[in-house]
Amino acid sequence: MAATLAIVGAADTQVGVVPGRSPTELCVDAALRALADAGLDKSQVDGLITCNAFAEPIMYHAEAIAEYLQIFPRMCMTAGTGGGTTFSVIQHAAAAIAAGTAHTIVISMADSLRSFMSREQAMLTQSSTGHPQYEQPYGPTVPAYYALIAQAHMAQYGTTAAQFAQAAVSGRAHAARNPTAQMRDLITVDDVLNSRLIADPLRLLDCSLVSDGGSAVVVTSAERARDFPHAPVYLLGSGEGHSHEHISQAASLTTSAAVLSGKQAYERAGVSPADIDFAQIYDCFTPTVLIQLEDLGFCGKGEGGAFLESGATLPGGSLPVNTHGGMLSHCHPGNPGAMFALTEAVWQLRGSAGERQVVDASLALVHAQGGIMSSHATLILGRDDD
Repeated sequence: MAATLAIVGAADTQVGVVPGRSPTELCVDAALRALADAGLDKSQVDGLITCNAFAEPIMYHAEAIAEYLQIFPRMCMTAGTGGGTTFSVIQHAAAAIAAGTAHTIVISMADSLRSFMSREQAMLTQSSTGHPQYEQPYGPTVPAYYALIAQAHMAQYGTTAAQFAQAAVSGRAHAARNPTAQMRDLITVDDVLNSRLIADPLRLLDCSLVSDGGSAVVVTSAERARDFPHAPVYLLGSGEGHSHEHISQAASLTTSAAVLSGKQAYERAGVSPADIDFAQIYDCFTPTVLIQLEDLGFCGKGEGGAFLESGATLPGGSLPVNTHGGMLSHCHPGNPGAMFALTEAVWQLRGSAGERQVVDASLALVHAQGGIMSSHATLILGRDDD
């Protein structure tokens, strides 16, 4: 597949605990940083894509951010497919550029779950996720839904809590090399297993962080990509898969629609899992890492635990995963969480990731999912080696 879209700018705001900046301010800050990275003035932007913020929802979010920026794009879009939003919008941006609807699109997302949401608001948001008839009456929150998935995988394949914990240990090993990560102290499997129980078998260190932060990229056509300051990163293939909205309606608890999104992305890029140099995989909870590694073809079904135990995902492993630290250790401000995986992939492919740089990184897979393993989006990204 010939590349039609390129990422020419990428930037993150400060992440973690950022009490002095609202979600809107972080979103704008991320956009301006990404434009500066691309060497562009905001007047050159003719497309804007955002997602709404839990902590500061705005009815017409993209239009409001454009107003704040004082830009007047031909295309404004607010996406809402949960955590999968980050990567599902890339296909929309590519289509808009191919159609001539826009030429230079900023994708900027931010939220402030740590500093701008009370505990009561957070619990209300989590408990309202479930189906109003079949799930909410029983009182589960989001961790409980993912614990259900973990228990199913354990029952079907004999996976252990210690194997899930390896995903957290791996993410922290990468975060220790990333000066911007929210949590950088190394942890062990025992640390994970001895942390506070949240929803059996998930413990505190099996769960993603609660963070503030914003992140943005600037995309344009592949033809224009070489006119910018940094080496472009090209979209080689993409795919989506949607299996359910509510977990009680899922056909399977152990196989996700990542199978569908990954298959599309590999076919469009003309590559296979064996070709991938590193992967950024949505890690809101440790079981999601294991299941998505299987569904994306990096190991066989039921072999995810052994794959993690092998050390393959660690720094220097055969498939470094979440090289910035992921949501378990870098940051997770809600729906924008996977944006940081995207900017990290850009820096890895540029060769500018510093101490955490993957040697000879030229092909990346980035994957995000929204809901309760519901909506999946996969991208294959590459650099120009000419």
